[in-house]
Amino acid sequence: MIACQHLKDPPVSGSVFFAGQGILQKVALSRKKSNDGPSASGSVIRFLLNLLINKSAGMAYLKPTTPFYTRLAMVLISLLALFYIAIQGKSILAPLVFALLFAVLLLPMAGFLERRLHFPRSMAALLSVILLVLSIVAIIYLVGSQISSLADDWPQFKQQVLNSLSDLQHWISVKFHVRLKQQQTYIDNAASHILSTGSTVIGDTLLSLSSLVLFIVFIMIDTFFLLYYRRLIVKFLVAVFKEENAEVVYEIIAQVQNRIRQYILGLLLEMVIVAAATCLALWILGVKYAILLGLLTGLFNVVPYIGILTALLLSTLVTFATAGATQILLVVATVFGIHLVDSNVLLPVIVGSKVRINALITILGVIVGEAAWGIPGTFLAIPVIAIMKIVFDRIESLRPWGMLLGDERDEKHPEPLKTAIKEEGQDPDKLAESIKKPTEKDQ
Repeated sequence: MIACQHLKDPPVSGSVFFAGQGILQKVALSRKKSNDGPSASGSVIRFLLNLLINKSAGMAYLKPTTPFYTRLAMVLISLLALFYIAIQGKSILAPLVFALLFAVLLLPMAGFLERRLHFPRSMAALLSVILLVLSIVAIIYLVGSQISSLADDWPQFKQQVLNSLSDLQHWISVKFHVRLKQQQTYIDNAASHILSTGSTVIGDTLLSLSSLVLFIVFIMIDTFFLLYYRRLIVKFLVAVFKEENAEVVYEIIAQVQNRIRQYILGLLLEMVIVAAATCLALWILGVKYAILLGLLTGLFNVVPYIGILTALLLSTLVTFATAGATQILLVVATVFGIHLVDSNVLLPVIVGSKVRINALITILGVIVGEAAWGIPGTFLAIPVIAIMKIVFDRIESLRPWGMLLGDERDEKHPEPLKTAIKEEGQDPDKLAESIKKPTEKDQ
C-alpha cells in the first residue's frame, strides 16, 4: 500500500496512471485472497518494483530531472560556442544578415514586379537590387557634395587649429611650467613618428576601403539570391521540422518579415525626421554647413546610443573650424536636445513599437554586436535580437528567454501574411496574390 500510495501522489502521464490503476486492482484482489498470505503481497510488491524499474511507464516516472547546474553549464557553453562562431564567420555571416534585411525590405517590390508587371523572378529581383544600389549612391553623393564644399574652408580650419594650439601651449606653460621650446620638441617628435608610419597607415586605409567595397558587393549578391530563391528557402525551412510544426514555422516566417520590414521603415522615417529637424534648427541658428551636420546626425543616429555621440563629435569639429566657441555650444545644445526628443518620443513611437525589445537588452546587444562584428554589429544587433525574440516566443521551452528580451507588450499575428507565405511555399508556380500590406488591425 505504501508503494501504491506513492504512485498516486505525483502528477503522472496517462500511461503511468493506467498502470497505477492496474496495480491497485491487483492489490485489492490480493487482500481478498486470505489463503495466499504473505506470498501474495510479496508477489504484488515484486510486480510493482519490476514495473517501476523495467517498464517504459515506470522509467518515465523515475527519470530524474537534469540538475540546474548542468543545464546552466550547457547554456553557457552554447552561448560561448555561438559567439565564437559569429566572430570567426564574420566575413560570411555579416553580409548574409545585411542581405536578409535588405531582401525583407525589397520583397514587396519584387512581388509587385512579378504579379503586376509579370516580370520574371530573376528580373524582378535584379531590378529591386539595382534600385537599392541607386538609393545608396544617391545618399553618398548628397553627403559627399556637402563634404567637398567643406574643403573651401580648409585654410580657415588650419588657422583655427594653429590659434587654438598656441593658446593651449600658453595655458600649459602657465599652469604646468613647461616651456614652449620643450612643448615644440614634443610636437616635432610626435610629427616625425607619424610621418615614419605614414606608409603603413595609407596601406591599411586602402585595404580597409577595398574590404568595404567587397563587403557591399557580397551584400548585393546575397540579396539578389535571397530574393530569387525565397520560395525554395521557405520550403526548406518547413521541411526541416516535423509536419505538425509547419504552422509554427509559417507563423515565425510571417512575423520575421512583418517585424523586420516595419523596423527598417520606422528607422528610415526616424532618420529623415532627425536629419530634417537638425538641419532646420542649425539653419535658424545661422550655423554654416547646417545641411551637412543635419545629414550626418540623421545617418549616425541609426546606430543606437553610439551614433549620436559620433554625430555630436563631428558636428563640434566642423563648427570649430568655421565659428567661435559660442556657436559650438549652440550646436552641442541643439544636437543634444534633438537626441532627447528622439529618444523619448520618436524612438518609442516609431521604432520601439515595431521590435518590442527592452532598453537593457538593446544596450547589451549593441555592445556585444560591436565586440563581435565591429561597426556592422552595432547596426545588426537589434534586428537579430528581434528575430530571436520572435523564435523564442513561439517555442514553448524558450518562452522565458523571449519574455526576458521583450517589454511586456502583446503581439498580434499577421495572419494574412502568414497565409500568403504558406500558399506561396506550397505551390511555387502560384504567385501569392493574397499578399497585402498588413493593416493596423492585423499588426
